[in-house]
Amino acid sequence: MYARKSTDVEDKQVLSIDAQITELRAFAKNEKLEIVEEFVEKRTAKIPGRPIFGEMMRRIAKGEVSGIISWHPDRLARNSVDGGQIIYFLDIGNLASLKFPSHWFENTPQGKFSLSMAFVQSKYYVDSLSENTKRGLRQKVRMGIFPSQAPLGYLNDSRTKTIVVEKKKSKIVRLAFEKYVKGNMRLEDVSSFLAKNNITTRTGKRISKTKASFILSNPFYIGLFKYGGEIHEGKHEPIISKKLFDEAQEMLKFRGQPERKAKNEPQPFCGLISCASCGMMITGEHKFKRQKNGNVHEYTYYRCTKKRKDFVCKESAVREKELDRQLSSLIKKVSLPKDWAEELLKMAENEHGKSAQSLTACVKEKEEKISSLSRKLERLLSGYLDQDIEKEIYRVEKSKLLLSKKSLEEEITNLSHKQNDWLEPMKEWIKDAQSLDKIASDDDLFAKKVKAKEIFGSNLLLGEKTLRACAPNSDSFLADSLADSGRNSGETQWACLRHAQALARSEPLSSVLVPEVGIEPTSLTRHDFKSCAYTSSATRAIS
Repeated sequence: MYARKSTDVEDKQVLSIDAQITELRAFAKNEKLEIVEEFVEKRTAKIPGRPIFGEMMRRIAKGEVSGIISWHPDRLARNSVDGGQIIYFLDIGNLASLKFPSHWFENTPQGKFSLSMAFVQSKYYVDSLSENTKRGLRQKVRMGIFPSQAPLGYLNDSRTKTIVVEKKKSKIVRLAFEKYVKGNMRLEDVSSFLAKNNITTRTGKRISKTKASFILSNPFYIGLFKYGGEIHEGKHEPIISKKLFDEAQEMLKFRGQPERKAKNEPQPFCGLISCASCGMMITGEHKFKRQKNGNVHEYTYYRCTKKRKDFVCKESAVREKELDRQLSSLIKKVSLPKDWAEELLKMAENEHGKSAQSLTACVKEKEEKISSLSRKLERLLSGYLDQDIEKEIYRVEKSKLLLSKKSLEEEITNLSHKQNDWLEPMKEWIKDAQSLDKIASDDDLFAKKVKAKEIFGSNLLLGEKTLRACAPNSDSFLADSLADSGRNSGETQWACLRHAQALARSEPLSSVLVPEVGIEPTSLTRHDFKSCAYTSSATRAIS
């Protein structure tokens, strides 16, 4: 006796396993048949390879039984391979008979023909159902609905047949993105973070490193989704911004590079300073001095790596203590004076209170770009349908256009709802700039390195045992920094402050602090205080 039921769509109307067994036992009793063994399988029959069915057929081939009873031929086979094997066993005599409560069969040419038609009909039903299901899935995709299980942070709403945000888990997923892009978390740490917040797989297992990587690279969280090898626009609500998603992809790419373990313990100022003579980086090393009386003194020196083969660098090493003193002095020089801070805060408050700048022109411009992208998408689709464009080219170009469109939509949202969000970050930066004296006076060398990297970037040079920031008073240096604001706007504000500090020695305070156009951000494409906060403080100075 063979009973089977799978979880596939075509089996929804079939009797349950228990019901099949009950019916078949009663049928065998009425037909006076002896059941040697009952085979029960919970697996689809659309493709060959069912283990329990295979075991049954092997025992039949050995001659242990003379027939099979099953509820219907489609329980035995829904594919041509298994159906053909049963017909063949009937032909060679391994099977004497098949019995079905719901289907007539005799081991005659007419009976085998009828059985073959039943198998063919079962296969046709499965194939047609599969095609109809795929057609329905494609229609859902065209409607912007992801036709599969919702990812972590979302739920499948059975009432509306849509995907909705799961509020509690979506907040944790968003926090995982935010923590990861800061650069101090590995994929293992993301997995641990999710586990601590009771986020597991659907089977209750801990989320693996591979799964964490998939979550961080899934465009579903920004309102897009992948299906059939293509990127599609979704109607579901995004839970993270496009900017945060892009930062996560950059971090995944960076983290994907092979790790290189340092041979020695890292020194605080390594990777910060370059040699003024040859341009190579400055490295640190420990030295030990043993005295005759047994005392041992440990020193840390910084010197040029001298890796340049076409140049003989003659720069001498500098003790860490002396280098720390010089770096602290440079940091203190950039510290924001109290009167400057008070004036900037006053100006910022006034500007923020009366800022009512119209963003209509900028929003309209971006909307026109979005319309242009939509037209390009339509033309791209037409070219693909007309077979003028290869499938792979179509998918790649479609993905690029959709991502660009998503970025523009997000920029419009930010401009419409967050045009005044520059004030608090600017206040924080002013507070940060005032705290430089304290950082420079502390003994935390790594904290000084972090702050020095923000202020001076890669412009610190060590030559003749003297540390200096290259071109601190140069207009060209400031212009280069401003031009680079899209890539590293953190250096721009500090460069402006350094420039203003230098000019303040010969200019009145008002010419340094008071800009002609106000201090509210003028860049609408990057509504970011970093691109304007110290442009404001140095606007007059630069001009």
